[in-house]
Amino acid sequence: MAKVMMVCLFVVGLINFVPAVGVLSAERLESAYSIRLVSNDLVILMRHRALLFGLLGGFVWYSLFFPNYQKAAMTMAGVSMIGFALLTVSTGEYNDSLANVLVADLIGILFLSVAFVLKYNRAEKPT
Repeated sequence: MAKVMMVCLFVVGLINFVPAVGVLSAERLESAYSIRLVSNDLVILMRHRALLFGLLGGFVWYSLFFPNYQKAAMTMAGVSMIGFALLTVSTGEYNDSLANVLVADLIGILFLSVAFVLKYNRAEKPT
Protein backbone atom coordinates (compact mmCIF):
# COMPACT_ATOMS: atom_id res chain seq x y z
CA MET A 1 0.00 0.00 0.00
CA ALA A 2 2.88 2.37 0.71
CA LYS A 3 4.13 1.93 -2.86
CA VAL A 4 0.70 2.74 -4.27
CA MET A 5 0.59 5.89 -2.15
CA MET A 6 4.04 6.89 -3.40
CA VAL A 7 3.01 6.33 -7.04
CA CYS A 8 -0.09 8.47 -6.45
CA LEU A 9 2.01 11.28 -4.98
CA PHE A 10 4.47 10.99 -7.86
CA VAL A 11 1.60 11.45 -10.35
CA VAL A 12 0.26 14.44 -8.38
CA GLY A 13 3.75 15.97 -8.40
CA LEU A 14 4.05 15.37 -12.14
CA ILE A 15 0.69 16.99 -12.90
CA ASN A 16 1.78 20.03 -10.91
CA PHE A 17 5.34 20.12 -12.27
CA VAL A 18 4.62 19.86 -16.01
CA PRO A 19 3.40 23.49 -16.34
CA ALA A 20 6.85 24.64 -15.16
CA VAL A 21 8.07 24.46 -18.77
CA GLY A 22 6.11 27.69 -19.26
CA VAL A 23 8.89 29.51 -17.40
CA LEU A 24 11.02 29.11 -20.52
CA SER A 25 8.97 31.27 -22.88
CA ALA A 26 5.69 32.99 -23.63
CA GLU A 27 5.39 30.85 -26.75
CA ARG A 28 5.29 27.68 -24.67
CA LEU A 29 2.58 29.16 -22.49
CA GLU A 30 0.51 30.29 -25.46
CA SER A 31 0.82 26.86 -27.02
CA ALA A 32 0.05 24.95 -23.83
CA TYR A 33 -3.07 26.92 -22.96
CA SER A 34 -4.19 28.00 -26.45
CA ILE A 35 -4.23 31.60 -25.34
CA ARG A 36 -2.67 34.79 -26.61
CA LEU A 37 -0.54 36.70 -24.13
CA VAL A 38 -1.16 40.23 -25.33
CA SER A 39 1.12 42.10 -22.95
CA ASN A 40 4.39 41.67 -21.12
CA ASP A 41 2.43 41.97 -17.88
CA LEU A 42 0.50 38.80 -18.71
CA VAL A 43 3.70 37.06 -19.81
CA ILE A 44 5.32 37.85 -16.46
CA LEU A 45 2.27 36.68 -14.51
CA MET A 46 1.93 33.45 -16.47
CA ARG A 47 5.65 32.65 -16.30
CA HIS A 48 5.54 33.27 -12.56
CA ARG A 49 2.51 30.95 -12.35
CA ALA A 50 4.58 28.30 -14.16
CA LEU A 51 7.41 28.79 -11.68
CA LEU A 52 5.04 28.34 -8.75
CA PHE A 53 3.69 25.12 -10.25
CA GLY A 54 7.25 23.86 -10.58
CA LEU A 55 7.81 24.60 -6.91
CA LEU A 56 4.58 22.87 -5.93
CA GLY A 57 5.28 19.79 -8.02
CA GLY A 58 8.84 19.69 -6.74
CA PHE A 59 7.60 19.95 -3.15
CA VAL A 60 5.21 17.05 -3.67
CA TRP A 61 8.12 15.00 -5.04
CA TYR A 62 10.32 16.13 -2.12
CA SER A 63 7.69 14.79 0.25
CA LEU A 64 8.16 11.34 -1.28
CA PHE A 65 11.58 11.23 0.40
CA PHE A 66 10.65 13.22 3.50
CA PRO A 67 7.23 11.94 4.62
CA ASN A 68 6.94 14.57 7.37
CA TYR A 69 6.16 17.04 4.56
CA GLN A 70 3.46 14.93 2.90
CA LYS A 71 0.56 16.49 4.78
CA ALA A 72 1.64 20.00 3.73
CA ALA A 73 2.38 18.89 0.16
CA MET A 74 -0.96 17.12 -0.19
CA THR A 75 -2.82 20.09 1.29
CA MET A 76 -1.14 22.57 -1.05
CA ALA A 77 -1.68 20.39 -4.13
CA GLY A 78 -5.27 19.73 -3.15
CA VAL A 79 -6.07 23.41 -2.63
CA SER A 80 -4.47 24.24 -5.97
CA MET A 81 -6.19 21.54 -8.01
CA ILE A 82 -9.59 21.81 -6.35
CA GLY A 83 -9.37 25.60 -6.56
CA PHE A 84 -8.65 25.48 -10.30
CA ALA A 85 -11.49 23.02 -10.87
CA LEU A 86 -13.95 25.22 -8.97
CA LEU A 87 -12.82 28.40 -10.72
CA THR A 88 -13.01 26.76 -14.14
CA VAL A 89 -16.43 25.20 -13.67
CA SER A 90 -17.93 28.27 -11.98
CA THR A 91 -16.59 30.63 -14.66
CA GLY A 92 -17.43 28.44 -17.66
CA GLU A 93 -16.72 29.13 -21.32
CA TYR A 94 -13.13 27.93 -21.45
CA ASN A 95 -11.13 26.58 -24.37
CA ASP A 96 -10.18 22.96 -25.08
CA SER A 97 -6.69 23.39 -23.62
CA LEU A 98 -8.09 24.59 -20.30
CA ALA A 99 -10.57 21.71 -20.42
CA ASN A 100 -7.55 19.39 -20.68
CA VAL A 101 -5.98 21.09 -17.67
CA LEU A 102 -9.25 20.60 -15.80
CA VAL A 103 -9.25 16.89 -16.67
CA ALA A 104 -5.62 16.58 -15.55
CA ASP A 105 -6.46 18.28 -12.25
CA LEU A 106 -9.48 16.04 -11.72
CA ILE A 107 -7.22 13.02 -12.29
CA GLY A 108 -4.74 14.59 -9.86
CA ILE A 109 -7.50 15.04 -7.27
CA LEU A 110 -8.38 11.36 -7.64
CA PHE A 111 -4.74 10.28 -7.17
CA LEU A 112 -4.36 12.69 -4.27
CA SER A 113 -7.49 11.29 -2.62
CA VAL A 114 -6.16 7.75 -2.93
CA ALA A 115 -2.80 8.82 -1.47
CA PHE A 116 -4.55 10.61 1.40
CA VAL A 117 -6.72 7.60 2.26
CA LEU A 118 -3.78 5.20 2.08
CA LYS A 119 -1.56 7.43 4.21
CA TYR A 120 -4.05 8.21 6.92
CA ASN A 121 -5.83 4.85 6.95
CA ARG A 122 -2.44 3.19 7.45
CA ALA A 123 -1.43 5.74 10.10
CA GLU A 124 -4.43 4.86 12.26
CA LYS A 125 -3.77 1.10 12.27
CA PRO A 126 -1.62 -0.18 15.11
CA THR A 127 1.70 -1.70 14.05
